[in-house]
Amino acid sequence: MAIVMRSQAEKLFPWTASWAQARRLFLMQRRLRSNELFQIVVCAAFGVVVGALVAGVHWLVDFLHQTGFRLAVDHSLSTGIGVGPQRILIVPLIGGLVLGLSALVVRRFRSNDVVDPIEANALHGGRMSLTDSLRLLVATIVSNASGVAIGMEAGYVQLGAGILSKVGRSFRLRRSDQRIFVAAGAAAAIAAAFNAPLAGAFYGYELILGSYAVRPLAPVAAAALAGTMTLRALMDPAPLFSVGYIYSFSQWLYLVFALLGILAAGFSVLAMQAVTWAERGLRRLPLPQWLRPAVGGVLVSAIALVVPQVLGSGHGAIQLVFDNSFTLPMLLLLLVAKLLASALTLGAGFRGGMFSTSLFLGCLFGAVFADLISYVAPHLVEQHATLMMVGMGSVAAAVIGAPLTMMFLVLEGTGNFPLTVGVMVGVVFASTIVRLTFGYSFSTWRFHQRGLGIRSPHDVGWLADLTVGRLMRADAKIVPSAMSIDAVREKFPLGSAKRAFVITETGAFAGTLDIAAIHDAETTDGLDGKRAGDFASDPDLFLLPSDNVRAALARFEEQEVETLPVLASGGDRAVIGYLTEQYALRHYNQELERRRTADLGERDLFSISEPRR
Repeated sequence: MAIVMRSQAEKLFPWTASWAQARRLFLMQRRLRSNELFQIVVCAAFGVVVGALVAGVHWLVDFLHQTGFRLAVDHSLSTGIGVGPQRILIVPLIGGLVLGLSALVVRRFRSNDVVDPIEANALHGGRMSLTDSLRLLVATIVSNASGVAIGMEAGYVQLGAGILSKVGRSFRLRRSDQRIFVAAGAAAAIAAAFNAPLAGAFYGYELILGSYAVRPLAPVAAAALAGTMTLRALMDPAPLFSVGYIYSFSQWLYLVFALLGILAAGFSVLAMQAVTWAERGLRRLPLPQWLRPAVGGVLVSAIALVVPQVLGSGHGAIQLVFDNSFTLPMLLLLLVAKLLASALTLGAGFRGGMFSTSLFLGCLFGAVFADLISYVAPHLVEQHATLMMVGMGSVAAAVIGAPLTMMFLVLEGTGNFPLTVGVMVGVVFASTIVRLTFGYSFSTWRFHQRGLGIRSPHDVGWLADLTVGRLMRADAKIVPSAMSIDAVREKFPLGSAKRAFVITETGAFAGTLDIAAIHDAETTDGLDGKRAGDFASDPDLFLLPSDNVRAALARFEEQEVETLPVLASGGDRAVIGYLTEQYALRHYNQELERRRTADLGERDLFSISEPRR
């Protein structure tokens, strides 16, 4: 009967039909967005899409390399085989000009910075612009087609994360689930790029999500697996590296791996700092910003004329170093040249990632270390390939900030478990030392240079909503600076208030007045004729409504005060309220607990506690 009546009503009032359809769609959307199985299926499905797109972009970049540098089909650019000097001089210059001019045009219509997946998950609840992501992808393709010393990983990750972020927003996912979708998109992209589903999945967990928990386990892994399987179905990916036979090694060699990891930590910091130094040096040149990529391309070309292996991401060059016995001077030349070329490339404004570059730098660093230590221990010559793998994993883990990702990449690339354990030793030492001393990975170091205080993808964006303006009390005790002390005592008897805020004739904050101090019997004598302004203190201690609660708490702790006034703005010193440390701390802890319960909503991956009922 209800169905008949509803259908008759829809015939009489057609607008009710569309309203009912919209309502049913909304209710279905709410059910789907809360359905974990549905989210896993969606991540897997769009992992297929990301894998196909990565395969297409990979083919396009290879085609552009073959066309621009006249490469043979079976050679990659970074091997330097068959690359003529004319092309080395021309192609990076043209690519830099195209990139600089296109950026100049784009900035006229879309001047905002591109939000990358780590920044999106840390500050914006996983919200990314697909348009901006495609813009970065195109810039990365142009940069890589130029042959400069970077890889495509940044473009792949931006594309995958941007697509899954768009999908998540279309289903109006909760903040925590939206962040998982971004991690799943990035995982699918890396898994497809390196033909390594485990490495891709842990890239999503470590670098994009920042946690290992039960809820994101399946969707991120499903996306990574789907991306890898799709790539394998569309093309026959060559292995990242083939190391051949690995000799067995004794337990004491782990000490050598640890030493290599310690040295790799210092080299990794140097590699990250070098990009900043190159960027600052190029900015000092009296050139317009759009011309910097072209200048960077010329400088990279000058290096590549001597060492053509600096071109490209380094995939082919890694295998070249494994397959050939380079002398120590040649290895040192390759290492320094690739380091300089990578720093100049990124410092000049070319877009790309340090993932492949750090792998190649680590491989060369391990090879140099192996040659040097063989002078002390000649029997370690047979472990040359092992030390190269340890160096590769250690440097890459420290630069990228994803130690487990690098361990699994080695395991999937070689299938050698003892070797993976050896790499793990170096990775643990290198990544831990860099984290405790330098404190940044390459991505977060770049954020630091831009003034963003992000050290991880952990969600801190909600702090922007928990501001002093929301927490403050508006009933501040105000005292004119011209009011006599006797009048102040009469207005505020002892025990009625702890602090009052003194204002000038124009209403500007002049300092804080300690009510207990002016009631102190020892100071009663000699107060005749004194005014409130004479006892006002700390006129520079205040908060602004836009300050977040963490900044306010830091201010309380730094100045060792319990109450601070809140001024209208930096230019308008009118007192609009006040905030106490106790109140701010209580609300901050309550919000932390609420988000821990709502956003995580599950046990930690390694927890042994009972599940919630």
